[in-house]
Formats: sequence, structure tokens, C-alpha cells
Amino acid sequence: MALKLMYITNNTEVAKVAEKSGVDWLFIDLEINGKEDRQGHLDTVISRHHITDVKKIKEVLHTSELIVRVNPIFQGSKAEIDRVIADGADIIMLPFFKTKNEVETFVRYVSGRVKTMLLLETPEAVGVIDDILSVDGIDFIHIGLNDLHLGYGLTFMFELLSDGTVEKLCNKFKEKNIPYGFGGIAQLGQGALPAEYIIGEHYRLNSTMVILSRSFCDMNKIKNIEEAEELFERGISEVRRYENELSKKNRDFFEENRLSIINKINSISNQKVKLDE
Repeated sequence: MALKLMYITNNTEVAKVAEKSGVDWLFIDLEINGKEDRQGHLDTVISRHHITDVKKIKEVLHTSELIVRVNPIFQGSKAEIDRVIADGADIIMLPFFKTKNEVETFVRYVSGRVKTMLLLETPEAVGVIDDILSVDGIDFIHIGLNDLHLGYGLTFMFELLSDGTVEKLCNKFKEKNIPYGFGGIAQLGQGALPAEYIIGEHYRLNSTMVILSRSFCDMNKIKNIEEAEELFERGISEVRRYENELSKKNRDFFEENRLSIINKINSISNQKVKLDE
């Protein structure tokens, strides 16, 4: 099993580099409604992508597929979904839903024309997840750790790994045979919780997809496209090499990795709490 790797960009040159390096899904992010209120105070990226970026990126892709994250269900959702399908989206992602009804509306608007992906990132949706999973037409589910941890009032997004929330949800998705993933990763050896620990959890939980985070290749800190190409090629080959190692590990390794993650997350969370006091 190799994880499907996603990368968010509306830059055609970066998209071409990412595809060449082995990124499976390029990702346009149109979500803006309500996002500033939720995340404006955090060190997170609020993408300023435009609906015209869909066609622009699709035209440069040959092997990678294009995901488009639309806005949460609103008055203009049908028109927005129709437009991104017409412009070449392969998969449409619905963010920040809270009810079964929103998911049913989304699936109805897509109407089987392309694949659907739910971004599960509200405690309300988690609370009715069994009802949501009864809806026909859900092709993928990704757990959005950023907004979900904010919704629960946690201090560190990976606490949802250590407290068992992610595992419980993954088990429900598995029962329904819906492919799933969660969160994002930086380059191996980097990040508050190093990527190799997170990838180990993906394998333990039979996750099949992950986002390459902003820090994996932060275009705001890169001088030129050649540097980006080098970062992508090295970073993705390291991820694939590590996945190959994981495929040979036994159950004990993954249990030790899980316990190490809990210890690391607890330590990070305690530090964050002290800093906030």
C-alpha cells in the first residue's frame, strides 16, 4: 500500500513539479466562507485560490488527479459545484459540514459526475457520523485535524490521535469500505510530531491518504522552482522509501510507534499549555 499524497497549490509550475515528483492529487482550495473567523488567529494557511484556478491547474496535469475543496453548503453551492466539474475537477471535497442533510445535499449536487470526498472536521459531524455514513455516494473521507481539534478545544491537533478519536473514526470508515485518511505531514524528520511517526499511524490504521503540509514545501520560503523540484523529489522519495520499510514491520513495531506518539503528543500539549498560562 502506498499513501495517496495530496498537495495544495494554484501555481501551475509548482503543480507540474509536484506531479513529476509523484504527488497523486493536486488540490485547489476554494473554501473561504467562515474560515477567517475559525482560523484567522492561527499560523495556518487560508488559501486565496480562485475558481478560475481549477481549469488552469487541470490543463497542466497528465497523471495526477485534481481535488477541489469547495465551500461548505451555502446558497451558491450548486452553481459552484457545477462550475468546478465543468472545469475539470476529478474529486470534489466538502468541508466543515455538521449534518447528514448537508452531506446528502452535496452528494445530490455532484450527482455521480465526479468522485466525492468529505472533510470531517466538526464535532457535530462526528456526533452523527453513523447517520452520515449511511448516505450513498461518499467515495473518500479525510479527517481534518486542524478544525476538529479547535472544535473540541484541544491545544494540539494531533491530540486526536493520542485520545483515540482518529482510530474510532477510521474503524467506522473501514466497516463501510470507504477509503480514508487524516491530517498532513512535513518532510521526514521534521514537524512538531515528526512525519515518520505519523506515517506509521497511517499504516497501523489502514489509512490510504495524507496531505503534504505547507512546511513540506513552503513556496513562500523557496527562491526558485529548481529548489522546489529538489525538495519535492527528495521529500517524496524519502516518504516512499520509509513506506517500503513499514511494509515489512510487524504488529509490535506499530504498537510501539503508537505509544511513542502518545508520549510525544502529551509532552507537546503540556508545553503548549504552559506557554499559554
